[in-house]
Amino acid sequence: MRVLVIEDERALADAVARGLRREGMAVDTAYDGTNGHEMALTTRYDVVVLDRDLPGVHGDEICIDLVRAGLLTRVLMLTASGSVAERVEGLELGADDYLAKPFAFDELVARVRALGRRATPAAPPVLRVADVELDPAKRGVQRDGRMLDLTRKEFGVLEELIKARGGVVSSEELLERVWDANADPFTTTVRVTVMTLRRKLGDPPLIETVVGAGYRITAA
Repeated sequence: MRVLVIEDERALADAVARGLRREGMAVDTAYDGTNGHEMALTTRYDVVVLDRDLPGVHGDEICIDLVRAGLLTRVLMLTASGSVAERVEGLELGADDYLAKPFAFDELVARVRALGRRATPAAPPVLRVADVELDPAKRGVQRDGRMLDLTRKEFGVLEELIKARGGVVSSEELLERVWDANADPFTTTVRVTVMTLRRKLGDPPLIETVVGAGYRITAA
């Protein structure tokens, strides 16, 4: 899952980003509305955690523009005010959820995960292909009953390949969905991650390389 945090309080933005990364998400940050507005509309994010009162472009305007663009991105709006009127106003602007500051981080994670499930086509709680089971909520993967110890990136790559349901996923798409904006698009990081993931999955081989296109997993 890829998340954008738009928050002008740098300490809070960085803390939220670090916490979400620990949960296995790819997270970008923007510290003002101008940069956040551009990033939200040019990169495909599952969820935008959006502070309402931002310098530059106001959070309300960013929310409205995301809705107008018809993107699947879901918006979790943050505000210092927890009044009913504020919550209603934010939701009427098109926000999918609303969270007042200060908030419990566990609640933020739960809300982001719930919104992320709505940002993509519906998928079962546990993903299965061949003899592999992947549980996004528990961050667990097993093959033929054997638990696998995967890194966050390996887990993310496997999740995206299973979700593709036999379709080919390019290296560029994996880089966009699993890594964040700091990833160098010219590195071999995706290829190396797929290589180590294949080794951990063991035999019979599960991930197929489609030359010039990317990778896929087929039930066969």
